[in-house]
Amino acid sequence: MGSTSKDEHEKWSHQETSIYKSILMEWQPDEQGLQQVLQLLKDSQSPNTATQRAVQQKLEQLNQFPDFNNYLIFVLTRLKTEDEPTRSLSGLILKNNVKAHYQNFPPTVADFIKQECLNNIGDSSPLIRATIGILITTISSKGELQTWPELLPQLCNLLNSEDYNTCEGSFGALQKICEDSSELLDSDALNRPLNIMIPKFLQFFKHCSPKIRSHAIACVNQFIIGRAQALMDNIDTFIESLFALAADEDSEVRKNVCRALVMLLEVRIDRLIPHMHSIIQYMLQRTQDPDENVSLEACEFWLTLAEQPICKEVLSGHLVQLIPILVNGMKYSEIDIILLKGDVEEDEAVPDSEQDIKPRFHKSRTVTLQHEGGEGEDGEDIDEDDDDDDDTLSDWNLRKCSAAALDVLANVFRDELLPHLLPLLKGLLFHPDWVIKESGILVLGAIAEGCMQGMVPYLPELIPHLIQCLCDKKALVRSIACWTLSRYAHWVVGQPPDSHLKPLMTELLKRILDGNKRVQEAACSAFATLEEEACTELVPYLSFILDTLVFAFGKYQHKNLLILYDAIGTLADSVGHHLNQPEYIQKLMPPLIAKWNELKDEDKDLFPLLECLSSVATALQTGFLPYCEPVYQRCVTLVQKTLAQAMMYNQHPDQYEAPDKDFMIVALDLLSGLAEGLGGSVEQLVARSNIMTLLFQCMQDPMPEVRQSSFALLGDLTKACFPHVKPCTAEFMPILGLNLNPEFISVCNNATWAIGEIAMQMGSTDKMAEGDCAGSDMQPYVGLVLNNLVEIINRPNTPKTLLENTAITIGRLGYVCPQEVAPMLQQFIRPWCTSLRNIRDNEEKDSAFRGICMMIGANPGGVVQDFIFFCDAVASWVSPKDDLRDMFYKILHGFKDQPPLQTQDIPVRFNLREGYWGTHPSVLMHCPYRAGEEWDCNWPWLLSNQTTRPATLCV
Repeated sequence: MGSTSKDEHEKWSHQETSIYKSILMEWQPDEQGLQQVLQLLKDSQSPNTATQRAVQQKLEQLNQFPDFNNYLIFVLTRLKTEDEPTRSLSGLILKNNVKAHYQNFPPTVADFIKQECLNNIGDSSPLIRATIGILITTISSKGELQTWPELLPQLCNLLNSEDYNTCEGSFGALQKICEDSSELLDSDALNRPLNIMIPKFLQFFKHCSPKIRSHAIACVNQFIIGRAQALMDNIDTFIESLFALAADEDSEVRKNVCRALVMLLEVRIDRLIPHMHSIIQYMLQRTQDPDENVSLEACEFWLTLAEQPICKEVLSGHLVQLIPILVNGMKYSEIDIILLKGDVEEDEAVPDSEQDIKPRFHKSRTVTLQHEGGEGEDGEDIDEDDDDDDDTLSDWNLRKCSAAALDVLANVFRDELLPHLLPLLKGLLFHPDWVIKESGILVLGAIAEGCMQGMVPYLPELIPHLIQCLCDKKALVRSIACWTLSRYAHWVVGQPPDSHLKPLMTELLKRILDGNKRVQEAACSAFATLEEEACTELVPYLSFILDTLVFAFGKYQHKNLLILYDAIGTLADSVGHHLNQPEYIQKLMPPLIAKWNELKDEDKDLFPLLECLSSVATALQTGFLPYCEPVYQRCVTLVQKTLAQAMMYNQHPDQYEAPDKDFMIVALDLLSGLAEGLGGSVEQLVARSNIMTLLFQCMQDPMPEVRQSSFALLGDLTKACFPHVKPCTAEFMPILGLNLNPEFISVCNNATWAIGEIAMQMGSTDKMAEGDCAGSDMQPYVGLVLNNLVEIINRPNTPKTLLENTAITIGRLGYVCPQEVAPMLQQFIRPWCTSLRNIRDNEEKDSAFRGICMMIGANPGGVVQDFIFFCDAVASWVSPKDDLRDMFYKILHGFKDQPPLQTQDIPVRFNLREGYWGTHPSVLMHCPYRAGEEWDCNWPWLLSNQTTRPATLCV
C-alpha cells in the first residue's frame, strides 16, 4: 500500500470533527414546537385517510422552515424516552427531506444533522442505528462525501469501539455507503479511501460477533465486480479469510461468503482455480443449505460457472452430485404454493389487480431478410423470456435459479447430462405427489434446448404424457406442462401432423379457455410459440383456432387479454395471407375493433393491441381495407400528439411532463404494417394526411427506437406509394446518411434498408422517364451514404442482418448508379459476396446481384483479386431469372477468355448437387489459384444452359 498508508491513517485518526460543535450544541428545540412535531409523527401512523392527508399538508408547510429538520433529528437521536417507531419515522421523514431539499438546508442545519448522526450511530436500538445509517448514506449520496471529510475516518475509527452497538452501527452505515458509492470510494476524488478501508474490513472477518463478520464481508463484496485496486492488492488475504469462514454457523455470514465466491468466479477465476475442487464441494453443500437465502446465493455459483471456459473440465466429475441437488431445488416450496394460490383452481372471474400486470415495452420494428433456414433474425434483436416459467412469482427464488442453472448446464454438457438425469426423470414425471410431478415436468422443459438431440428417442412417449398432463386436476401442473411442451414445439412440428401437432394444438386451445388465469396465460404463451414453429401447418385448423381465440376475448381478465393480443398477432405473422379469407376476417376483426374503440389514446393497453393489429394488417393485405381508415387516422393522431407533447416538454420542462414515446413508436409500426399489407391501396390515406411532415420530425428524434420505426415506415411507404416520398427525398437522404451508425444496430439497419428501397424506386422512375439513362435522380445522394455503407460492410463483428441489408443496398445503389459506385468495388466485393451467399432467392437479392454485375461491367478490375468469392456468391442462386443468368454468363465467360488471373491460394466451398444449386457447402474442394496459372470454369448449367448435370470447378 506504500509509505502513504501510515500518513493516511494518522490523518484519519486525528481529524478534528468539532468545527461547528460549539455553535451547534447551543440549538435547543422550543418545547411547544417539539410537542407539535411529536403529535404530527403520532398522527402520521394513523390508518385514517383523512388524517394522513392532513399530515401530508402539514409536512409540506413545515418544510418551508429549515429549522423543522433540526426537530426531526432531535427526535431521532435525543428523545430516547419516545417509542422507537416514532423516533425512526422522524428519521425517515428527515431522509425524504434530505433527498428532496438538501441543497436548500442552511449550513448550520446540515452540520447539526451530520454531527447528531455521528454522535448517535451507536444507539442501543437496532432500528434507530439502522435509520441513522440510512440517513448518513442519503446525505453522502447528495455529493457530500467530498464535503464531509470527517465521515469516513470517524466511522472507521468507531469500528474499534469496545461498545458493540457503536461498532455495529458504524459498520451498518459503512455497508450502505459502500453499496451506494463504491466507484467514488475507489477514486482520486476522495484520495482513494479504500486503501485504508479494505484492510480494515478484512480485520473484522474474525470478529466474535456474526453480525459484524457479515457486515465486513458485505462491505468488501461491493468492490469485487468493479475490481477495485485496493481489493486486488489484498485478494489473497480476502480469499483465505473467506475460506476460514466457510463453515460459519451464522446463515448471513454463509450467504455473504457464497456471494463473494460467485463474484470472484466471474472476475478472478485465476485465484480460485487451485482450490476449485474444494469450492465446488462447498457449494454443493451450501446449495442444500436449510436457509433458502444461502442456498439461493450458492445456486448462483452454477449459473456463473457455466459461463466460464473451464466449466466442463472442472465440473464433469461432480455432475453425479450436482444434478440431483438442482432437481430437488426445482420443487415448489410451501411458501411458493401459498403465494401462487396453488390450492385455487378456478379464478377466471376474479378481476386482476394492477400490480399483477408487468409494464410492457414495445420492441420496435426491424427489417430482416429471408435465409435458407427460414426467416432470419439476428441474435442481437431477440429478447425472449420463454425460460421464465413463474412469471406471476416475480421474485428470483431457488426454484427459478435451479431451473436456470440446469438449463445453462444442459447447453454446456449437452447429452452428457442425460445419464445423470434420466433415472431421476422417470420417478418424477409419474410421481403421485403433484409437487414432485410438477418439478419433473419443469426439469424436462429446462433441458429441452441443451439435450434435445439425446431426448429425441424418448419424445414419442414423453410428448403424449405431457399432453395428458394438460388435463391434470392441479392448475400448476397444467401450466408447467404448457411451458414444457412449448420448449419441444420444434420437434412436434417436425413429426407427421396427426401424431403430435394436432393433439397438442387441440389440448392447448382447451387450456386457453381454462378456468384458471395462470393456465390461460401459460397456454396462450405456449400456443404463440407453437404458432411460430408451425407457421402454415396451422392453416387447415384456422377456423377452429380463431373460434377459440375470439371466445377468449369475452373470458379473459386484463392481464391475459394483453397476452391474447400477442397470440393473435403471432398467428397472423405465422400464417400470413392465408388469414385473408372473408370467414376468418369476420371472426377476428369485430372483437379487435371493439377493443380498439374502447381504449383511449392515453391507455397503455394500446401498445399490445397496436402490435397485434400491425401483424393482422400485414397478413390480411387488402382484406384489411374496410377497417384501415379509422386505424390509419388514429395512428397519425398518436404520432402528432406525442410530437406536440415532446415539443412542449422541451420548451417548458417545468410545466409539462415528458411524453411516453412508445405511443408514437407503436403507431409508426402499425402504419408500417398498413403500408406493407395494403400496398398501393394506402396511397389515398397518405395523400389525405400530413404523415410525411410528421415522419421528417420522427426521423430526427433523439430516441433511437423512434428513428428505427421511422425508417421502417419510410421504406414501406417508399415501396407502397413512392410519388408521396419522392418530393421529400432531398430532405430525407441526409438524415438517413447520418444514421448509418452501427453503434445503434437496428436504427442503422432500417436506415440502410430504406436507402436501398428509395434507390430502386428512383431508378425505376428514371428508367420510365429517360429510357436507359437510369439513376440520375439518385446520383446526388450516393456520396452521402456510400462511404458509410462500405465502412459498415467491412467492420468486424457486424451483426448478420445489418451486413446483409448493407450488401443489398450497396448492390441496389450500384444498379441505379453503377458509374458512381463501381470505383469502390474492390473495397467491398469480398464481404459483399460472403454476406449474401446464404440469402434465399428473392427480389432484393435479385436487384443487388444485378447491381454487382453492372458494377463489374463498369470496373472489372475491381473484382479480380476476389473473383472466386463472386463465383461462390453466384453459386448460391437456386433459380436466377433468365436475364440475370445471362449477366452471370457474360461475366464468367468474359473472365474465362481473359489472360491468366492474378489470384492467391483460396479454398473454395461449393455445394453443387445434380440439378440443384445449394448454399450450404457439402463438398470442400481446394483450388489453389496461384499467380500466373491458367484456370477454367466448367459449370454446364451456366456455359451451355444445361441444368441436369452436376457443376464442378476445375483447375
